[in-house]
Amino acid sequence: MTDSGNQPLGVVYRRQSGPIILMLVASLGLFLAGLFRPFTVVTKLWIFEHEVSVYQGLMTLMKAHEYFLFTILFVFTVIFPFVKINALLALWLMRGLGRQRVTQLYGFVAHLGKWSMLDVFVVAILVLLLRSGTVAAIKIADGLLLFCASVMLTQIASQWTGRIARRHVAASN
Repeated sequence: MTDSGNQPLGVVYRRQSGPIILMLVASLGLFLAGLFRPFTVVTKLWIFEHEVSVYQGLMTLMKAHEYFLFTILFVFTVIFPFVKINALLALWLMRGLGRQRVTQLYGFVAHLGKWSMLDVFVVAILVLLLRSGTVAAIKIADGLLLFCASVMLTQIASQWTGRIARRHVAASN
């Protein structure tokens, strides 16, 4: 039997790797689509409609010199989810990680997961503020649904990967 300590999780746990990698790739695609598709449709004075995507919102903040808000939204809405998905893919596909590195990388992913809900909180506050105004109405668009589907798939894949990573590390002890 070969040493499974330096094999990617995808090789050691072949049965589970297909569905998890598929979820992560789908999650990455949904995430990217969710960034550029309209998140919301804002109707002002019942006449003017404006579709807003995460990308457009970030560019608007940048142009308005709202660098603090831009940075917060960019980090928690773009960087964190992208890094988390790619770190999970690395756990499944990279050779030579070793059991200790698997533990460290999954620990990093788990720590990121604690912060990844901040973007949902920011979107919820934005929707609440827009809904409270009487001059504007906001409707959810497909970008938000794509983004939420990405978050859910990533979370499922992360939990599943966590169970397997813990089992993988325990097998060496």
